[in-house]
Amino acid sequence: MPEAVPYGRKTQTPSPVAEVHILWMTAGLGCDGDSVSITAATQPSIEDVVLGAIPGLPKVHVHNPVIAYENGDDFLKYWYLAAEGKLEPFVLVVEGSIPNEKIKKEGYWAALGTDPHTGQPITTNEWIDRLAPKALAIVGAGTCATYGGIHAMEGNPTGCMGLADYLGWGWKSKAGLPIVNVPGCPVQPDNFMETLLYLLYQVAGLAPMIPLDDELRPKWLFGKTVHEGCDRAGYYEQGDFAEDYNSSKCIVKLGCWGPVVNCNVPKRGWMNGMGGCPNVGGICIGCTMPGFPDKFMPFMDEPPGAKVSATAIGVYGRAIRALRSLTNDTVNKEPKWRHPRAVLTTGYTPRAY
Repeated sequence: MPEAVPYGRKTQTPSPVAEVHILWMTAGLGCDGDSVSITAATQPSIEDVVLGAIPGLPKVHVHNPVIAYENGDDFLKYWYLAAEGKLEPFVLVVEGSIPNEKIKKEGYWAALGTDPHTGQPITTNEWIDRLAPKALAIVGAGTCATYGGIHAMEGNPTGCMGLADYLGWGWKSKAGLPIVNVPGCPVQPDNFMETLLYLLYQVAGLAPMIPLDDELRPKWLFGKTVHEGCDRAGYYEQGDFAEDYNSSKCIVKLGCWGPVVNCNVPKRGWMNGMGGCPNVGGICIGCTMPGFPDKFMPFMDEPPGAKVSATAIGVYGRAIRALRSLTNDTVNKEPKWRHPRAVLTTGYTPRAY
């Protein structure tokens, strides 16, 4: 595997470039759901990026097998050129879990294309080994590529993992950029495209080093929890919980992990600001988190922490609801002096501050 570069080494923003290629690998263990998801992005859309509709960006060429016109060797020529150092600069996007090819006796877990010299399939691991040292940046698209995801559940036979587990959490690209993780199952379309846009601006010399958290996620997208952006959070504070999925109240007792999950979907929605798990009555199952899915199962069961917090907030919440109901009843009526009589009866006394 490529040599890891320590975090402590001083890095600089890459020199501006005129054009950049995006090699999008879907040959990991995945479902292509992230590739499908980004076709719904609007902030920006993949079309805006490729067609040059966004000022300041270099010319962008996207090579993704799900949306490409080319196929076979016509498509793979870009990969071979990149591996030979003849396609520069390029950003490598990886979708799907990275299998461990060291643990099987024969065959391979995942591959893309055929090596013209050996006639054998080129494994996903080999492609990452060949391309990572030459890439300007590497982005993990979706939770499978970032942390292993569904395919990396306990008991899986492939020993698969996320990009940072494979390359090393302190790995840096030749431009000094760490791995950038944009998790989600699948990835929220605008989250990914906004991150890609940031990196393209950085490549163009128009943005500083991308700010990432300890799990290599963009801080501005994953710095808050689902709960902090959820319209249902006020019900939680009042200890008012839904008993079934037809309710608009807090659904933590129905299995929602929102209070502890870093994700912006309640605020951002899914497509054009619409949708998103709790916005449409669905529980949060923690799909943007490194511990997903093992630490969040069984799904749809009340989280252990919710039993404690919901009980603790119950007495406080009931008291607050009663007091707020009383105040609401008072301020939900017009003042008595608003009438058509011939005399002024406001009796208004300014508040003392």
